[in-house]
Amino acid sequence: MRVVHPNTLLPLKQAKPDTNIKKNHSQPNSSDTLKLSILDQSPIVKGHSPNTAIKETVNLAKIADELGFHRYWLAEHHNMRGLASSCPEVLLTAIGQQTKQIRIGTGAVLLPYYSAAKIAETFRMQEALCPGRVDLGIGRAPGGDMLTAKAINEQSLYSINEFPQQVVDLVGWLRDDLGDGHPFNSVKAMPKGDTCPQIWLLGSSDYSSTLAAHLGVRFAFAHFINPVGGDAVSRQYRGTFTPSGLETKPTSMVCIFVVCAESNEEAEHLAASIDHRRVMMATGKESEILPSEEAMNWPYSERERQIIRQERNRIILGTPKSVKNQLSELKSAFEADELMILTITGDYKTRVKSYELIADEFAIN
Repeated sequence: MRVVHPNTLLPLKQAKPDTNIKKNHSQPNSSDTLKLSILDQSPIVKGHSPNTAIKETVNLAKIADELGFHRYWLAEHHNMRGLASSCPEVLLTAIGQQTKQIRIGTGAVLLPYYSAAKIAETFRMQEALCPGRVDLGIGRAPGGDMLTAKAINEQSLYSINEFPQQVVDLVGWLRDDLGDGHPFNSVKAMPKGDTCPQIWLLGSSDYSSTLAAHLGVRFAFAHFINPVGGDAVSRQYRGTFTPSGLETKPTSMVCIFVVCAESNEEAEHLAASIDHRRVMMATGKESEILPSEEAMNWPYSERERQIIRQERNRIILGTPKSVKNQLSELKSAFEADELMILTITGDYKTRVKSYELIADEFAIN
């Protein structure tokens, strides 16, 4: 087994230098229009089928397009009773055909499961279908438990150590630039085209940020997974970024769990559903998403209530004005160019309403 560390790789071929970019001086432009996006895990609400969850994802993508959100990303999870998002690369095709302007992509394709060449061809096809608005977000987490990971691809438990080289190969195939010395240089990812998906590395630690900076690609930090230390990780990415053939300057995003309602009391009520889900996951009882009322009345033990209190630092909730202020503060702390929001509630209507309130408050349309 070959272990590849980010710093042992050569950066991707550099683009022509931009004289306006200085290394370690990479603050986002505050005058730019705020880019606000959505991450969807296709939650399965109790009383609804996984098919309904997928239909609601497509419906929400159309609404997000109309509201003026910048991107719509689909997650990848496996063997989870509460999430239907197992094949984002397939669902992405339906999203693309049902939307007009919004960028669409994955948050993320879990690359260790797959051949880099096959993912390159999948996203070259997506780019052919929706030229100029496809994102390829890449992750290395298993997206489920280890038994499930073994069932999907037993070799992935070992190939995770090859992740940095997989990323380099994937970019090479997407751009038809594997390099003269590559053993598969004659293999082309089809269909070829004039445009290339935007490539993002996603992570919740400094591993992915270090790799993203070294290779010169975009980086998204998963605050909804790890709310501690992400600001320092993101600033480090910006400060150590190496311009490449893909990006001449650093671009970073922070992904946040948000519940927005017309009152703080209603936001707290809606957040009960995700409180329950996180308790179930923390205690090995992963389940469907409970309706808010049922989650509010769940007979939690004191240990489980402590879990809820600990997990609350992964979420922003409140009225539109309060949510906007909190998101703006987080964006500044991360020196982020973009914000991506993940919302799960105990019914699909309040999930849509949360996004509508945020879009209206930020006046993104």
